Amino acid sequence: MRKRRAEKKFIKPDPKYDDVMVAKFINSIMIKGKKSTARKVIYSAFDIIEKRTKKSGVDIFKLAITNTQPLIEVRSRRVGGATYQVPTEVRPERRTALAMRWIKTYAKQRSEKSASQKIAMELIAASNNEGSAIKKKEDTHKMAEANKAFAHFKW
Repeated sequence: MRKRRAEKKFIKPDPKYDDVMVAKFINSIMIKGKKSTARKVIYSAFDIIEKRTKKSGVDIFKLAITNTQPLIEVRSRRVGGATYQVPTEVRPERRTALAMRWIKTYAKQRSEKSASQKIAMELIAASNNEGSAIKKKEDTHKMAEANKAFAHFKW
């Protein structure tokens, strides 16, 4: 048994937009501890968004994250030798983490030139309820819907 629960870490809001969610996204984009590079990429992505949509980059980012957050997901559960995919509700912290991870993953797969352009285009697509990250959310919901019969195995 564990002695106690891990303490929750609180991160400081980012300096430019004074927003914790933006800071979390910067941290998830960061590679090999290069936060200043990650900040440049995100800030330039927000500038691209503002040029393309004539709206605030942070507002589009928050809308994209909200649109991408899954409500339910499936978790594997072993019952008597068989493994069932049990639909469970997603905790709020995990929702935003999954949304950011999916946006980051599918932005990398895009065909635009720079990293900031890729992120900007994926965020714009997600804010319009389209794009690969939104498709991933819908697939997750479909999986949960298909396995609704096993909901009674919830723990």
